[in-house]
Amino acid sequence: MKRLGTVLILLLAFAGLADSLYLAEHKITGDPLICNVQNLTGCNVVANSEYSRIFGLPIADAGVLFFASLFVIAALELIFSDRLLRRVLQVGATLGVCMSIFLAIVQVFVIKALCIYCLASGMIMLIIFIIAIFLEPLRRIAPELTPELEPVSPGTNFLRDTLTMPPT
Repeated sequence: MKRLGTVLILLLAFAGLADSLYLAEHKITGDPLICNVQNLTGCNVVANSEYSRIFGLPIADAGVLFFASLFVIAALELIFSDRLLRRVLQVGATLGVCMSIFLAIVQVFVIKALCIYCLASGMIMLIIFIIAIFLEPLRRIAPELTPELEPVSPGTNFLRDTLTMPPT
């Protein structure tokens, strides 16, 4: 099941990469985005807003780097089947979904325009997050660190027998 989840993350990361590359190309060339899906015609408004950059870097470029990283990590996890790589995928997916939620809020409440490509990227990220959560279950106590207790036979007083020092 972990392998199937990782393959799905790999495919979704590729889709997110393609989406981000299209947006990044728009940023470089200045060509308008093709955006005419019912009420989601604000792609160019969102892509050209002052909120389309973070720390001077276009968010589309950050998306390319992010989805490419997820793609590489998922590919490595398929090859090596490593728990640490699954954890890195989980952390990356958590950061990505938080950023996607933040950007969706900015679109709705600040820019007041919706970009179908941005929303698609957010949905891809949400699905990756859901899959990544199930890749490696979180445990409160690692089983290898839990001490094994010896069974106590009926009729014994565990506390008295444990705390009483044998006579010397």
